[in-house]
Amino acid sequence: MLHDPNRIFIFDTTLRDGEQVPGSQLTTPEKIIIGEALQSLGVDVIEAGFPISSPGDFQSVVELSKAVREPIICALTRANKGDIDCAVDALKYAKHPRIHTGIGASDMHIKYKFNSTREAIIERAVEAVKYAKKSVEDIEFYAEDAGRADNQFLAQMIEAVIAAGATVVNIPDTNGYCLPEQYGAKILYLKENVKNIDQAIISVHCHNDLGMATANSIAGLQNGARQVECTINGIGERAGNTSLEEVVMILKTHHSLGFHNNINTKHIYELSGMVSRMMRMPVQPNKAIVGRNAFAHSSGIHQDGVLKHRETYEIINPEDVGIDQSEIILTARSGRHALKHHLARLGYADERLDLDQVYERFLTLADSKKEIKDDDLLLLMGNEAETNFINGVTINALEVVCGDQNDPSASIHLNYKGEDHHATAHGNGPVSATINAIQRIITKPVEIKEFNIHSIHGGSDDVSKVDMRVIYEDKSYMGYGFSTDIVRASANAYLDALNKFV
Repeated sequence: MLHDPNRIFIFDTTLRDGEQVPGSQLTTPEKIIIGEALQSLGVDVIEAGFPISSPGDFQSVVELSKAVREPIICALTRANKGDIDCAVDALKYAKHPRIHTGIGASDMHIKYKFNSTREAIIERAVEAVKYAKKSVEDIEFYAEDAGRADNQFLAQMIEAVIAAGATVVNIPDTNGYCLPEQYGAKILYLKENVKNIDQAIISVHCHNDLGMATANSIAGLQNGARQVECTINGIGERAGNTSLEEVVMILKTHHSLGFHNNINTKHIYELSGMVSRMMRMPVQPNKAIVGRNAFAHSSGIHQDGVLKHRETYEIINPEDVGIDQSEIILTARSGRHALKHHLARLGYADERLDLDQVYERFLTLADSKKEIKDDDLLLLMGNEAETNFINGVTINALEVVCGDQNDPSASIHLNYKGEDHHATAHGNGPVSATINAIQRIITKPVEIKEFNIHSIHGGSDDVSKVDMRVIYEDKSYMGYGFSTDIVRASANAYLDALNKFV
């Protein structure tokens, strides 16, 4: 049946199985937006919904059939005539319609879900396929809970439904039970024991209850399956489905597998964000391929390696999935190479930097803040350029006492005119007390005219930026300071202003 034995068909069920996540239901217009994006991505099949389940699902399949014309539009049914009739009606506008019908294949389902026998279940399966075939040529049959089904019985069922007209046979690991070698062996068993298997495409549909959905899907492809059923971001019932982006990038990265597909991987990241926003399902930061940290490096050793040669720590080029570049995240674990990289990116010339001195101040800031952003670096370098602490007044130590039981007081040690000075003062708050203590040492008639505190990013560990305008001898001077401590930031800003006339 397949002209190209190495062609893998991508069946996306984000709009059906993915939408079964509680609280993540989509409106019909939202489904159309995602459906059109899936079409641009290059998926071969879009499972648009389960028409009999609700009027909304029925209408979504109708409207998707009208709006999306290139992929196959698939509608899910159970193995009964009412479901199939409803799906046929919903697919009447589809350019390439497919009915996806099926029934349980494991003894667990046959006994407890259907209260039936193996023989009766095969009969119902064949009847459903034949009935659907009267209206739609392309019929996919799912053998629910095939992961736990007896292989010999499963082979009998698959042979019977292919003979009845099924063009695709779906072998779902419905409960995410199988190990990869078990699931791969199951697919291989069907390849070798179903006489008419060459007349249908074997499809894999794996769930992630034990975290093995992607591994099982790849094992299935390696053993003869040629369609993989998946969702964007791996969303879906319980722990989710096979992640489309993971499967596609595994096939792209491991050329030795010899498989290919029609996915334009550069759309992956954008579509991931779209699905996450519309379905109100945040992507975990460490999610493979599309997580916020998937191409982020914070370890100094890793950063140094990536900056020297990207492939030392990246097996995927971020541009291949639609991400502009890797992120070198500055933290207390970052090295000089990473700091130098970011400073150069911000326009600080290498020859003008005392990198060792800047790095020491960077580490002091990084120890008190989880992550250093561009604004933090600009402030760090702004203090370097404007304050020039080696010439003027610098803080050696600052201690502040305040609270309900104490009048605010500050004890400060300054280096002023090459000598160490100490002073203590009170004020109506910790900042006021600190400024008063500095004035006791400087002894100049300085008047503060403006005082502003800004949060750079937000959060309890954020850097505070203080800008201050002071008047001295009828002239105005601006001072800037920063710190994760508001009092220290205020003292830095005051000294910055003083250093411009001291």
